[in-house]
Amino acid sequence: MAGKKIAAPKGVSEYFPPRSAAFEFVRDCLINPAKNAGYQLIELPVFEDTELFTRGVGESTDVVSKEMYTFLDRGDRSITLRPEGTAGVMRAVIEHGLDRGQLPAKLWYSGQFFRAERPQAGRYRQFYQVGIEAIGLDDAAIDAEVIAIADAGFKAIGLTQYRLDITSLGDAQSRAAHRVDLLNFIAKMNLDEATSARAAINPLRLFDDKRPEISKAMEDAPLLMNYLSESSRQHFEQVKKYLDVLGISYVLNPRMVRGLDYYTGTTFEFVHELLGAQSGIGGGGRYDGLMAELGGQALSGIGFGLGVDRALLAAQAEGVISQESFVSDLFIIPLGERAKEKALQIASALRAGGKIVEISFGDRALKGSMKGADKSGARYVVVLGDSEITSGTVEVKEMKTGATSSVKIDSLISAL
Repeated sequence: MAGKKIAAPKGVSEYFPPRSAAFEFVRDCLINPAKNAGYQLIELPVFEDTELFTRGVGESTDVVSKEMYTFLDRGDRSITLRPEGTAGVMRAVIEHGLDRGQLPAKLWYSGQFFRAERPQAGRYRQFYQVGIEAIGLDDAAIDAEVIAIADAGFKAIGLTQYRLDITSLGDAQSRAAHRVDLLNFIAKMNLDEATSARAAINPLRLFDDKRPEISKAMEDAPLLMNYLSESSRQHFEQVKKYLDVLGISYVLNPRMVRGLDYYTGTTFEFVHELLGAQSGIGGGGRYDGLMAELGGQALSGIGFGLGVDRALLAAQAEGVISQESFVSDLFIIPLGERAKEKALQIASALRAGGKIVEISFGDRALKGSMKGADKSGARYVVVLGDSEITSGTVEVKEMKTGATSSVKIDSLISAL
């Protein structure tokens, strides 16, 4: 008796052909600008000591209080699947002394992250991100570079219908002055016990509360942008100036609060207008106290996390990704054993030259092999038999138009 089929867990984003090719394209577009700017790969464990996230991300956040996958391992240690990337990068930087070398330490990463959320379009329990971190220098030009790298990634995909929201969450002095007035304002609101407790830990969280009654009540709340210290204000003005120099347009959003407690100073989010409720395709900011909180030096840092799943949905919504972008260059149909040997040689040489080449295996008849070529989506197909091997020439057929041309086997790579 056949066993019962097993399905993937609910809320998991997984990618298989042909959509996996589009996923890979989007991910690489987001990674390449970071590489071009001198950021280096860091590969992180997908699970960490739970304390890393409770201390690093913040206990008042929904991520820590509601969404983490936490369990005891066989040694009764509390382990959590990583819900975000920055805390793990900072732990690795401290543990391996990367903050003791050339600064800023410039790192990029990509991979799966995990949050126990209610699954919906664009919101998954396992999702994919590309992130960077620049650690060790408090320079407004680095803030602008980090934002520009994210912007370049989205542009490389072909996205145009997104906007960049920016704000400043100030330094400790700015937030302390703002906190007094904000708490006085919140004290007059009629809040439930859980919301009051969250506000006591971090009152900024109420700006991010999506409930209509809370949003309306917070309309007249004091804004942190009006409490910036002189140094914070000057830093933010410099960031805006550099973005202007780079030609990157932005919208000031003084009510923006990111979902993680470690953000300070420059904070930003990319929002795509065609994605509905889950419109954020990436964001980040500066986190000047995080390294010290995790036991390291009191060094500044800034970074971002870009959603690969969301960016792919945005690309599909804009219609900028075509399935034809990911097909093979050539499909070879060998007729007979001698032709199969030659096909393997030709494919090997073309692949070494950067071409995507497939071979029809299984000794199928020509008609069946042509159906396979058509289904593969290959741009061109050649039939290889004894006469073609003897003459050193093949007929290259363009699948879309049906047009054929004679090409020397030795010249296939330049012909393609």
